[in-house]
Amino acid sequence: MFWKFDLHTTSHIDQLLDREDVTLRELMEEDDVLQECKAQNRRLLLFLSQDHCMQELVSLITTEPPADLEERSRFKFPNVACELLTSDVSIINDKLGGDESLLEMLYHFLEQDPPLNPLLASFFSKTIGNLIARKTEQVITFLKKKEGFIGLVLKHIDASAMMDLLLRLISCVEPAPLRQDVLHWLNEETLVQRLTELIHAGKDEERQSNASQTLCDIIRLSRDQASQMQENVEADPLLAVLESQESVAGLLKNMFEGERSEASIVNGTQVLLTLLETRRLEGLMDLYSQGYERSYTVNSSILNAIEPHLKDFQQLLQDPPKKSAILTTFGLLDQPLGNARLHVARLVAALLQTNAPNICQELCNLATMDLLLDLFFKYSWNNFLHFQVELCVASILNHPSSEERPGLGLQNHEESATASSPQAQEEDATTDGTSDPQTCIHGALVAHLFQKCRLLQRILDAWEENDRIQADGGTRRGNMGHLTRIANMVVQNLEKGPVQTQISDLIRELPEDCRGRWESFVDETLRETNRRNTVELAFSDYQIQQMTASFVDQFGFNDEEFSEHDENINATFDRIAEINFNLDANAAAFEACCKERIRQFDDAEEEEDIWDDKEINYATQAKSRTRSIFFCTCLSADVSTSPGPAGEGRKAPLVASDSSSSGGSDSEEDDKNAGAPPTLETASAPGNKTADLKRCASSRLSECVISVKAVGRLKLSETYPASKA
Repeated sequence: MFWKFDLHTTSHIDQLLDREDVTLRELMEEDDVLQECKAQNRRLLLFLSQDHCMQELVSLITTEPPADLEERSRFKFPNVACELLTSDVSIINDKLGGDESLLEMLYHFLEQDPPLNPLLASFFSKTIGNLIARKTEQVITFLKKKEGFIGLVLKHIDASAMMDLLLRLISCVEPAPLRQDVLHWLNEETLVQRLTELIHAGKDEERQSNASQTLCDIIRLSRDQASQMQENVEADPLLAVLESQESVAGLLKNMFEGERSEASIVNGTQVLLTLLETRRLEGLMDLYSQGYERSYTVNSSILNAIEPHLKDFQQLLQDPPKKSAILTTFGLLDQPLGNARLHVARLVAALLQTNAPNICQELCNLATMDLLLDLFFKYSWNNFLHFQVELCVASILNHPSSEERPGLGLQNHEESATASSPQAQEEDATTDGTSDPQTCIHGALVAHLFQKCRLLQRILDAWEENDRIQADGGTRRGNMGHLTRIANMVVQNLEKGPVQTQISDLIRELPEDCRGRWESFVDETLRETNRRNTVELAFSDYQIQQMTASFVDQFGFNDEEFSEHDENINATFDRIAEINFNLDANAAAFEACCKERIRQFDDAEEEEDIWDDKEINYATQAKSRTRSIFFCTCLSADVSTSPGPAGEGRKAPLVASDSSSSGGSDSEEDDKNAGAPPTLETASAPGNKTADLKRCASSRLSECVISVKAVGRLKLSETYPASKA
């Protein structure tokens, strides 16, 4: 048995430490050195915390290993060294954070010429990040004394590990006063301005991408932390700079200055999208039928900086950076859409969700939606673009009313921007005070969508063209799903929505033939499409539903059903009363069904020891199946027979049939009951048919207890009378 073997093992680490000449490399060769370190092996920790060992560990993670080593083992020791230094053991943290000479060795890694080894850079970033979290004051004081620290980090920003280091400085410093001090220090070092300058056509793409991602993460981290703090806490200086009009204008200038580069446009737009990121307002439900986010307060300075450059983004949609043709599964794409135009579409969708009057007016003047719809139908297989265009249409049609609409404000600041732009004030003066200027501008945008952009006509033409393609044996176009959703959106807002009256008027102004086509399309084609989609997607929705905590109960099994119940033999049938036998049949039909489906238990058969080794005989095994069969039966609700003979009043016996016998009673008690006079409860009157079935099934089911004797083998235990069960 198991106790015959000595499974107790002693760590080889202790045996090595018994030697006086043991080296750090020998210990690092052991597989369990990290486990012993985290387990607070006192002898090992005292050895590792020695000066020469700590210096060797730091040297391993900051020095390029020899190139003549095998690639498989070249970075083995640096990796183990990093894990030991970041094992979060206090004695190692204290030694590393309190010894300035070790910090100098770490800092010297940044003074190397780029590019840094990405793996060593990750080791360095992880070690410094752990010290920032555990020995905050010592490390921050050390880094502040280094005047060129931020410059060195940005010099190596092409390594993603340096981006992680900057984010740790922002997010991992506690307590709050010290964190605020660090933020002011980073702001004094003009971190935001330096990162913005890196998003330029003259910089390599990797540096631009990491700089953009760093700015986006700073925005999200600062907003999240500000929302969790008390109102009297000082505002985040980095976020204030990022949301300033000057900073956004500088970013846009870098994006469009000189030769246009797709990398600078995409990375710069990602920062703008993060600044415009929408969140759900507390207590307000969105009006979008497809579950889109609502607009929420956006710093007006961001929009004021973007507005003059909307024409530049419009130009990008018309004349994007040149890209070579690509071969796709549906053919050769001569001029791909490109990442730059896709990000412009995302930006337009985000701007429309702000409902800013000056932005909506400028987009209307530039006919940006008309151009986006052209791209929607031209690139019929680009679903990323289709979704953004759908968002734009939803933002226009689901314009919130004036009392629901949040005003433009400063995010995460105490001040609120209540003053509107000069252009909005001028438009307000021209409305004679009869309506909200923002509503008037948005009404013009809705009219532009239906008149200038000819939304309904394009939907009808695209649908008819797709029908012709499919009739000729072609493939259904890839934008038809989003086109269906847009058509449904129009219909829903026509029936009930903030611009219901305006849409009705615009449809009535359509030519009679076009209006008739639209009405016929809505009543017939669109209705049938929605019906078909509902049927086809019903089972898909069922398949992708999440398995909840109650799934086991819903499925019909429970873990307790497959365990021993020594204390309570009723545990398996604790829900027997919940079974509903709603069968329109009599007891005789139920008995006949049971005879066909349930095998009889032969208690006279000698009990067999399942653990005995024996020769397998399939003929014998088939004969003895009655002792090991899993008790299972299916009752059909469609059984329809005539009532039993008059005077038959005893309970219908639940008989288990076997291949060798056609029937018979399974106990002497049933034979005695066969001649007993009928009682009021068991009389087979027509009104008691269902009650007979319930009592019969419940009494028989409660006599069986299933228990698991071994994995993969089920055995029926001794039956218990219903009175004891």
